[in-house]
Amino acid sequence: MKFVASAEAPQAIGPYSQGVVVNGLLFTAGQIPLDPASMTVVDGDITAQTERVMLNLEAVLAGAGLTLERVVKTTVFLQDMADFGAMNEVYARHFGAHRPARSTVAVGGLPRGVRVEIEMIAALAG
Repeated sequence: MKFVASAEAPQAIGPYSQGVVVNGLLFTAGQIPLDPASMTVVDGDITAQTERVMLNLEAVLAGAGLTLERVVKTTVFLQDMADFGAMNEVYARHFGAHRPARSTVAVGGLPRGVRVEIEMIAALAG
């Protein structure tokens, strides 16, 4: 097992790692829209929050030498399913033509009152 950490993504705010590599897969922790420099939630709507989350995840992937093209599965947690369309636009722009499997779940609340959290699983090779 190898732990992944990137200074370009928010540092863990609890007893967990930004990512863990095991058996040829990278499992990321869920990322929320924290600015890595200030460790504060970014201002703005679901579009701004999703943008920050995707940048944070890209930084964690880069810490393992990967890009979004290696992602095989994502899980999106939304505080309000009414945000799905706007979140999906940002998500799709980042992934381009790549289409990993995805689950989207509405939740009762997220850390620090944010509107979105996303986690990923990526393949190291193959």
